[in-house]
Amino acid sequence: MSNEGYTLPKVWEPKESGGKFASINRPEAGPRHEKALPVGRHPFQLYSLATPNGVKAGVMFEELLALGHEGAEYDAWLINIGEGDQFGSGFVEVNPNSKIPAMMDHSTQPPTRVFESGSILLYLAEKFGEFLPADHGARTEALNWLFWQMGSAPFVGGGFGHFYNYAPVSIEYAIDRYTMETKRQLDVLDRQLAQRRYLAGDDYSIADIANWAWYGQLVLGRLYDAAEFLQVHTYQNVLRWANEIDARPAVQRGRMVNRTFGDPATQLHERHDASDFELKTQDKIGDKN
Repeated sequence: MSNEGYTLPKVWEPKESGGKFASINRPEAGPRHEKALPVGRHPFQLYSLATPNGVKAGVMFEELLALGHEGAEYDAWLINIGEGDQFGSGFVEVNPNSKIPAMMDHSTQPPTRVFESGSILLYLAEKFGEFLPADHGARTEALNWLFWQMGSAPFVGGGFGHFYNYAPVSIEYAIDRYTMETKRQLDVLDRQLAQRRYLAGDDYSIADIANWAWYGQLVLGRLYDAAEFLQVHTYQNVLRWANEIDARPAVQRGRMVNRTFGDPATQLHERHDASDFELKTQDKIGDKN
């Protein structure tokens, strides 16, 4: 495949593009097969995978439980996006956009569906009164950074990550374009965190959870094997913030939820009880899950 001599057609037509996700990418939405979603015993049902967006939800639930909110108990079911689980009829009913994470709140009548990771964070923050400041100014600042992340991270994931790590060929223009934008975003965060402990001020919030899942893990060397390429050591304030959040026990647990890669001891394919972190990681159960 080459980008040399490409002439834009008058009408675009889909074709095999290669790359890791070529087999599941299509220009149409909607379900592709019939598959009901499982429902566990807890009020909240999370359907996810431990991508950065999925990690946000797992971390939020574990943070709420760490504060003693028993009503935040949840079942986490694995949605394997590489196998197309997100296109099952049950999942599409919860999220018509076929992206993880998605959630059902069965504590309401009728049950409430929530999709988009930022919406899940905001929904849970408002429901439990945690990780979102009550003060008008501080709340607005936290939401500023939450929505900044939701709008900015696609340049990091679908842009930089795709062309740097997943595309079937290396395209210099695309890699340069998205590397420049990724580094600019890291600089935005570094300048903000030079002035504040957390993004919205002195208190940890959903803004930090959302941004850490992407940018924190990026500078910690967990995304795309790109830490050296991006020279992440130059963003000292982001690194300080990323390491502080990474040390939180709830964050460490949340990263494990619906994880299918890396050290088997850090993989909890499904989560139905707090004891699962000790008893049901993949190093302990192997292929039983």
